[in-house]
Amino acid sequence: MNNAAAQPARLVGDIGGSNTRLALFDATNNELRAVQVYANGDHACLEDIIERWLADLDDKAPETCCLAVAAPPFEDRVDMLNIEWSFSVRELTQRFGFAAMRCINDFEGNARALPHLRPADLHVLRTGDPGNCRKLATLGPGTGLGGATLEFCVDTPVANASEPGHMGLAPATAEEIELFRALLPRHGEVHAELLLSGAGLVRLYRTLAQVRGEPASDLEPAGVSAAGLSGESTLCADALKVFCALLGSACGDYVLTTGSYGGLYLAGGIVPRMVEFLAASDFADRFATKGDMASHMSKVPLFVITSGVAGMLGAAHTPL
Repeated sequence: MNNAAAQPARLVGDIGGSNTRLALFDATNNELRAVQVYANGDHACLEDIIERWLADLDDKAPETCCLAVAAPPFEDRVDMLNIEWSFSVRELTQRFGFAAMRCINDFEGNARALPHLRPADLHVLRTGDPGNCRKLATLGPGTGLGGATLEFCVDTPVANASEPGHMGLAPATAEEIELFRALLPRHGEVHAELLLSGAGLVRLYRTLAQVRGEPASDLEPAGVSAAGLSGESTLCADALKVFCALLGSACGDYVLTTGSYGGLYLAGGIVPRMVEFLAASDFADRFATKGDMASHMSKVPLFVITSGVAGMLGAAHTPL
């Protein structure tokens, strides 16, 4: 009997702070169909987006559902951090008539997708040498900074989500010390997400301008990235360089604390758009500069997930 063929179609989603992605997962063909992306700011709540997706669906309505959501640990009630959305898994199940439903953390979705990604879904920053380690990490900046691990226990992948965005962050250069000196009075402490996120990139750009005594333009995250990547603005480019360096430090700390020496997979909404810039930056050096562990860290494989559907793919392969 073909077990995949016996599985009902599943609604899968990747619910971030800025955007929601929904699709129909067909287990028979192992494919995502009816993929749609919605701007969260255009909708009052998640329920409205699901209703809209179902109304536009030119297919049989899914019987089950799994959503990867950018939210801290939850049971039934899901309270998102970077958007004022809250919902009950039980109420969603009843409202849309799902036979089974589960919500997981969005980076748990990325972690669960790792065994199912193709080479075309990845950009290799460093092949490394993971040895026998079978524990992987995924981390990435977007609206926030999320992370998760995936460990193979015998042949069973076990995913665990975490909140690396709220880890401490430390400066490693003279200019970074000045940046932190300027940030501390306003924020009390500098945690990773304060700088390693979309809003964090803008904060980093403006603070760098303050420290250097230069004027800063009123830019959104995409504007800082575009001006930096194109070379139009030296200040934006330097902000991106500091962003990459700090991201390397944070990722190295995350791998060390979780023991995920089998490989780091960068995800999120920012990094896939700046892969070449990241590769030429201090990211890998800062990742590996970890005292007596430097030789071990220099062997950790580094990848960027370039697929836009990794979170949904992980939700598709999550047991309900």
